Amino acid sequence: MYLNFPGNTEEAFNFYKSVFGGEFTALQRMDTAPGSEKLPAELQQKIMHIALPLGKNLILMATDSLDEMGHKSVPGNNFTLSISPGSEEEMYRVFNALAEGGKIGAPLEKMFWGAYWGMLFDKFGIQWMVNYDPNQPK
Repeated sequence: MYLNFPGNTEEAFNFYKSVFGGEFTALQRMDTAPGSEKLPAELQQKIMHIALPLGKNLILMATDSLDEMGHKSVPGNNFTLSISPGSEEEMYRVFNALAEGGKIGAPLEKMFWGAYWGMLFDKFGIQWMVNYDPNQPK
């Protein structure tokens, strides 16, 4: 599950960590993204990506979805289902199957963090992210 917050991701995830325990397996701030130098200083330390494992095969992830970056987090667009296929072939199969009859928001592309990533709305209006990292241990 991928959550979008209107600027308070860090507060929310510190709360979730206090509830579920564990440690963050990822915490990247906006200042690590290409083009971040264009952001006002007060936004550069907002959360670009954070991950907190909740169980064997469940990871809660999130970002600060900021108005200043053209995003508005409201109920209905404040979550995305995220899947990490185990192979490049599976990545394309899943992405293309989910996109059939839906709308691609971001085509699958190699991203600056090293993974292939894309986002879409399926034909039922559910938002999905597909993230395949060829360097991820199997």
